[in-house]
Amino acid sequence: MGEAARAFPFVEEEDAANEEARMAALAEAKRIVEALLFASPEPLEEKALAERLPEGAEIDEALAALRADYATRGVNLARAGSRWYFRTAEDLGWLLRREETQQRKLTRAAVETLAIIAYHQPVTRAEIEDVRGVAISKGTLDVLLETGWVRLRGRRKVVGRPITYGTTDKFLVHFGLEQIADLPGLEELKGAGLFDGRLPAGFGVPQPNDSEDLRADEDPLGDDTSEELPLLAHAEDGLDVVGEESAGAQDPAPEPETAAEDGAPDDQESRDPAEGYGDE
Repeated sequence: MGEAARAFPFVEEEDAANEEARMAALAEAKRIVEALLFASPEPLEEKALAERLPEGAEIDEALAALRADYATRGVNLARAGSRWYFRTAEDLGWLLRREETQQRKLTRAAVETLAIIAYHQPVTRAEIEDVRGVAISKGTLDVLLETGWVRLRGRRKVVGRPITYGTTDKFLVHFGLEQIADLPGLEELKGAGLFDGRLPAGFGVPQPNDSEDLRADEDPLGDDTSEELPLLAHAEDGLDVVGEESAGAQDPAPEPETAAEDGAPDDQESRDPAEGYGDE
């Protein structure tokens, strides 16, 4: 059939014209996506980008082509969940750091709490304490909300209706993850030397899931949430508690370093309320 089609010049000309039109539409779609992402201070939803494209343009094809174009440049196209943004190439990030900016560290309690939320979400405060084996202060959750890495999901359908917590797209952006499933699994954690000795039988690392859809055991948040957690109003400000300030607005800071042991003198010497608190 292909040879038969090529016997007719007008068929080849039509195919060439269609391909030329497709490439022109792709080029225009790439320009539109590039302009929107460049002008936006925050990562943009893929759906929002698709709505701005001409009829017939494929957002997946445009993003893939644009990502390939920027793969070797000083700025790369990156994805965090369903959101897209430009970020400084990883090998050039050191050029933009301001060494005079002091790094403000999370406490050990905050780092451990953040890890538990990331892997076990949706999770309540009581469930976090059960995993850690020690109570956590309200200030620890407050500081994680202020960073914008943790969000309130809903309320568990149990007595007391406790709030459930989960991670945000800002968490993915900061740690350079495309999706929450990219968090290291058990074998990777073992290889990093984070597990010493023999693990208990049946021990495993849960599969992270940060879906925005509420689960069967969750209810939507009520109007009383802001009164229960007054610092929630500041969570949207995205206070950067950890890492060095960068000249690129969307260039992520280094990963947080674990603070001193809870209750150790270094952890109590001079603690800013914005940096969270130790365990109760």
